[in-house]
Amino acid sequence: MTVPSSSSRRTAPRRLDVDAMLDRETVLVCCGSGGVGKTTTAAALALRAAERGRKVVVLTIDPARRLAQSMGLTMLDNTPRPVAGLDASAGGELQAMMLDMKRTFDEIVLAHTDAVRAEQILSNPFYQSLSSSFAGTQEYMAMEKLGQLRSTGDWDLIVVDTPPSRSALDFLDAPERLGTFLDGRLIRVLLAPAKAGGKAYLKVVTAGVGMVTNVLTRIIGAQVLRDLQTFVAALETMFGGFRERADATYRLLKAPGTAFVVVAAPEPDALREASYFVERLADDEMPLAGLVVNRVHRSAAASLTAERSLVAAETLEERAEAPLAAAVLRVHSDRVRLGSREQRLEERFTSAHPRVPVVEVAALAGDVHDLDGLRAVGHDLAAASAAGAPGRVAAAG
Repeated sequence: MTVPSSSSRRTAPRRLDVDAMLDRETVLVCCGSGGVGKTTTAAALALRAAERGRKVVVLTIDPARRLAQSMGLTMLDNTPRPVAGLDASAGGELQAMMLDMKRTFDEIVLAHTDAVRAEQILSNPFYQSLSSSFAGTQEYMAMEKLGQLRSTGDWDLIVVDTPPSRSALDFLDAPERLGTFLDGRLIRVLLAPAKAGGKAYLKVVTAGVGMVTNVLTRIIGAQVLRDLQTFVAALETMFGGFRERADATYRLLKAPGTAFVVVAAPEPDALREASYFVERLADDEMPLAGLVVNRVHRSAAASLTAERSLVAAETLEERAEAPLAAAVLRVHSDRVRLGSREQRLEERFTSAHPRVPVVEVAALAGDVHDLDGLRAVGHDLAAASAAGAPGRVAAAG
């Protein structure tokens, strides 16, 4: 890879205009790998948008409790909770919630079936397992909850904080995966006896179906198979609506007013994950607002190079003079070297993705754990993007 010249490196990255993004969008999806400050970044963006006068809800899919703690809430659940301490002078509002995938699934069942069918579904052992832990359920329910929030029309902006891994983008596959599941041969086999009637169940609809059900009976047992068939038959009336809503939410993610924000740290693995997110979003034609590079180390005395600082420290130590100054010079030298290494990593990303707007967030000694910290992050993020220079902002922890 050709390394850009120092002059081109200073001008190449486009800057992410945070305030314009917060004023313009109606859905923001924050994604990134674990441990890069994604949850706090999402909360800071939501808080800033609310204090600029918008009605905002922030939805976390990450089970960690960091979002609740930073907003002064004792708990988060499937219902939006008002955040106290907000500066509402501009007329804004902020609420927060955490996805409860079983409760969301229960709500869908109750809303789209009659009382008898709902009871059959909710009491079925397979439903109880599927709604709590089945692979992919979280992504389906995240799309459902986002669609529910959007359909109410109650919010100017919905901020979604996704799980801390590549699975954060699994919900992009939810409609296709759901359709594949619903159209699968196993589902058709399990539905065949119910559609054919009780007597046909004993005779078996076809030899092929009989062979499959016999195999399943030997593997999982007759009662378990009957429970599974009852569950699939009870859910059948919901499948079409489920697929339709998932498709609608997928279209929402591509529509004007929606934007994705990728959060990373200036580390090889985190920026590699960020590249994956950026490329995956481009493949799916999803709107990318930009990249937040969090916990960047920069020095206010950048003109004092690491080499000069180290030479000065060694000189003082040889003379046995000013030991504290020598120690500070060594710390400065280490920090400048770290900052240079981080800058090179970021430049690799920006050279590979020159059209992706970027804003940097400078490292802070401690974590952000309250509204004042979130407010400072949001303010300084916006100030850094407006300045058109690397950010000097409090780290989103």
